Amino acid sequence: MTDTAAANAVDYLLKRHRFRPSEALPWVLAVAAFFVFPDYMALGTQVLIAIIFALSLDLILGYAGIVTLGHAAYFGVGAYAAGMLSAHGGWNEPLTGLVFAGACAAIVGFLSGWVLLRYHGLTLLMLTLAVAILMQEMANAAEIWTGGFDGLTGITIDPILGMFDNDLWGHHYYWYSLAVLALMFYVTRRIVYSPFGQALVGIRENVGRMHAIGSPVHRRLVTVYTISAAMAGVAGGLFAQLNAFVTLDVLDFARSGAVMIMIILGGTGRLYGAFVGATVFTILEDELAKISPEFWEFGVGLVLVLTVMFVQGGLLGLWDKVSSRWIKRSA
Repeated sequence: MTDTAAANAVDYLLKRHRFRPSEALPWVLAVAAFFVFPDYMALGTQVLIAIIFALSLDLILGYAGIVTLGHAAYFGVGAYAAGMLSAHGGWNEPLTGLVFAGACAAIVGFLSGWVLLRYHGLTLLMLTLAVAILMQEMANAAEIWTGGFDGLTGITIDPILGMFDNDLWGHHYYWYSLAVLALMFYVTRRIVYSPFGQALVGIRENVGRMHAIGSPVHRRLVTVYTISAAMAGVAGGLFAQLNAFVTLDVLDFARSGAVMIMIILGGTGRLYGAFVGATVFTILEDELAKISPEFWEFGVGLVLVLTVMFVQGGLLGLWDKVSSRWIKRSA
């Protein structure tokens, strides 16, 4: 590679890492939603939690190529950790509760990832599903701590920063969740555009070549898997603090499937794909459930099928195609 080509490559990476003005749009919309739909902030908070959860999955699926059907295991660990810290430990401070939730999920993610990521393909897929099922059975068996099938109650969360409690309309928790999302997004963006993130893309594209050049593939996969688990745990902790109640549903396969659908809808390997997919899925689920509480899943499935068949790269990919054509016509 010539000096000019090397310089151009470095310049490209530096420019790509910069925050583009267009990236402010999702955050502007999130702030505007608070003022336009003040009575729907409980739903808005659920959307933000879903985005954090989807972002954690996209980090390992979209960039490292790790396919999993049990990502709810870490969401559930975080939810139960934050819930039990309050219900049994008497520690009700929300910020440290989230840190504890993320740390517990990270530990579980590291221990399970160290074993699981030695396998590939269908074996890995089934093992991730098995981990989530085992975690759910453990939570059901530890009834004295988790409440078992009846759920974990007695969760009491102090006001955020000692001033903002969980009000009836969920206004305070919306800003709280948005701040946590901004932090999680910043961490994810730094990882994706770092040399470590580029190595993950290389592993996704050609793991054999990465082994050949001496890259510590397993160590890097375990590292990103642990980070992803911590982020999912933070999302679960937020969920527990918001609802003050945790059931076995947080570890259910349906939750793992739902977050996978969010990523597919938005577009995998796209930082803002999690934003689009989680928002569309959560709002679609809410509106279809109002229309037909029994058959709302049919509508979600239909949208998913149409997206996979006709929209390559998810809804964000569709937006890219439409915008590029519009630019060409304008030019």
